Amino acid sequence: MKIAVMGAGAVGCYFGAKLALAGHEVVLIGRPALVDAIHSHGLQLDSAAYTGRVELGASSEPSSVGGADVVLFCVKSGDTESAGAAMRTHLAPDTTVLSLQNGVDNASRLAGVLGREVVPVVVYVATDMGGPGHVRHHGRGELVLGPSAASETIAEAFTMGGVPSEVSDRVAEALWSKLVINCAWNALSAISQQPYGRLVHGHGIVDVMRDVFDECLAVAHASGVALGDELWPHVLAIADSMAAQRSSTAQDLARGKRSEIDHLNGFVTTLGDGLGIATPVNRALHAIVRLLESSSST
Repeated sequence: MKIAVMGAGAVGCYFGAKLALAGHEVVLIGRPALVDAIHSHGLQLDSAAYTGRVELGASSEPSSVGGADVVLFCVKSGDTESAGAAMRTHLAPDTTVLSLQNGVDNASRLAGVLGREVVPVVVYVATDMGGPGHVRHHGRGELVLGPSAASETIAEAFTMGGVPSEVSDRVAEALWSKLVINCAWNALSAISQQPYGRLVHGHGIVDVMRDVFDECLAVAHASGVALGDELWPHVLAIADSMAAQRSSTAQDLARGKRSEIDHLNGFVTTLGDGLGIATPVNRALHAIVRLLESSSST
């Protein structure tokens, strides 16, 4: 397949590299520094399964989605509408667009911009960038796709290419589950700049995470999403499965970039306000991260 990755950060670069190694034609669409690095010496992938250079295409132009069979849409949640508008006129009629983003509403927001179906995808992977054109993989790497006419074919091709993928009609619940996990970990990792395996041992941290968890579940239930206490062990398991990983929010703050916190703890707070559900711990974490963002930009 011909695959375009719109928004080639750590997640997009990792999956693009895996699919390129499997023989698919991949173009990464990202910032000029990334494009220059790839044009000079390819993409460097560091992972347990493979470490070395990966040859693939790179461009800073949204028009490079043209002719793609599949677009992996990996931009930050705050850029969904603007990035979608930039690529809209370049998409072929039969291109399948997959939203590989944090949060629960990006696929519907993107579909509104594009005027076409967008397949929501839940991403489970730990990655970061070691510099332009250098992606590091720390763990996991599977995808859960929502149903569509092309989802089964894509999931099969991705799995054969080393990206374990499945199709589920419960993808909305899975997106919410991931949102809850992100709300419990991301802000705390960002504020402390600690990886999950160390963070979990901080005094009172698990109790704070449980407060966040309970607030998220209350908002989810009021929104018609059935999540229960069985999700709590999965929250705690991140400390072991991704022990060395700092959250994407922590990585954004360390680089002085705007994070996705508005679409994580901020999303739960805003939705809770509309539903009459108090979310004081999520509100505090959201406010602190936003304060740190504003401090790093001055």
